[in-house]
Amino acid sequence: MKRVLFVCSQNRLRSPTAEQHFAARPDIEVDSAGTNHDVENPLTDELVAWADLIFAMERQHRSKIQKRFRRALRARIIVLDIPDEYDFMDPGLIRLLDARMARYLPSLPVGA
Repeated sequence: MKRVLFVCSQNRLRSPTAEQHFAARPDIEVDSAGTNHDVENPLTDELVAWADLIFAMERQHRSKIQKRFRRALRARIIVLDIPDEYDFMDPGLIRLLDARMARYLPSLPVGA
């Protein structure tokens, strides 16, 4: 089972939406965190080391992960290029997440 980490700045809108949306998949474990210092669920060495794949919402998040967590980083970081203009669980955000994640998380068979 792959461990997938979603990262944005504040961990309030985009990455928690992605975590909640993909949490029901039986083929992955998911978590989310934020890169800013004042977040409720901050990105840590442990989370970075835990992840098999890290999905950063923007390029700046990838840069912060690469700089701050170099020692713990063993996962591939993929930038989804999703701007900070959506509310939590916004249907437009979910559609965009599905579209951007399709090549990394193949569709599950019906009934899975």
